Amino acid sequence: MVSPKQLHPAPEPGDDAAVEIGLTAAIVAVHDNNPQILTVAASEPEHDGRDGLPFGPFTPLRHRTLEAGLRSWVREQSGLGIGYVEQLYTFGDRGRHARPGDHGPHVVSIGYVALIRVDVAGDLGGGRWRNWYDFLPWEDWRHGKPAILEREIEPRLRRWVAEKAPRDRRFTPVTPADRLKMCFGLDGVAWDEEKVLERYELLYEAGLVGEARADQRPAAEAWQPFPDLGTPMRYDHRRILATAMSRLRAKIKYRPVIFELMDESFTLFELQRTVEAILGSHLHKQNFRRLVENGGLVEPTGEVRSNTGGRPAKLFRFRPEVLLERPAPGVRVHPLRV
Repeated sequence: MVSPKQLHPAPEPGDDAAVEIGLTAAIVAVHDNNPQILTVAASEPEHDGRDGLPFGPFTPLRHRTLEAGLRSWVREQSGLGIGYVEQLYTFGDRGRHARPGDHGPHVVSIGYVALIRVDVAGDLGGGRWRNWYDFLPWEDWRHGKPAILEREIEPRLRRWVAEKAPRDRRFTPVTPADRLKMCFGLDGVAWDEEKVLERYELLYEAGLVGEARADQRPAAEAWQPFPDLGTPMRYDHRRILATAMSRLRAKIKYRPVIFELMDESFTLFELQRTVEAILGSHLHKQNFRRLVENGGLVEPTGEVRSNTGGRPAKLFRFRPEVLLERPAPGVRVHPLRV
């Protein structure tokens, strides 16, 4: 576990411009048709027991590369060795690792997303797997529109938009009302499953998530009672998670990264459920099967699985040759809205 001293050493005189580089990992697996995110428990009392993502400082004398440092911290905090990993974004807003008085060095964190096939019941030391929809429940449309949108989010955001001072459209061509429609699919605008980060940031700006209240944002003080919109995380780790979700939902449509989450052999139904778990959307069964098979993404193994509760199901595996045959061999699905 990373200690506060490791992340925030005492500032030296004249050290006002000191900067630390942090490494944060959103590690994703799918278990029992639900997307899981690896979290680590908070040890510092100011976080009120909030979970966070695996993270730690980059130490050039210890870590040969940024990615090596990330892998080192993940293994130290959870015992996991990660495979596929991709850099997401650099998060550098002042206050993201704030302490009372905020006198420590400025922390610039580089976020990563990693995909892993893992037994979620295995020993993770100080880590644990959580359903990522615990943190962003409005993103799961697999069983229809989430009730939390109509019950809590939409009316509060409409109220916030109505109370905001008018803006000069010469400088802000997209008004708060326009952002609300585009992010949350209101007033005739379609819901876009890839806008996870934009939705979270709008909720933060409106003061509707726990992180905004922890950061003492003025907008959060106006909500009485304060809404329960998913489980908050420490620092800005829920923002990093939202970034990872946005990236994965977009990327599975043009790169075969979904197979990083699959066993070596699988049924097409299992593959569909995994794609649905990541997208948070229901897919048409026959259209999905035609898309995957006709696109050359998979090939049959010649074996079947009999413990399906029905007819034996054919087993398939990823067909790596597709990477040489097509420039963008992803699962170009069209989610259904139930």
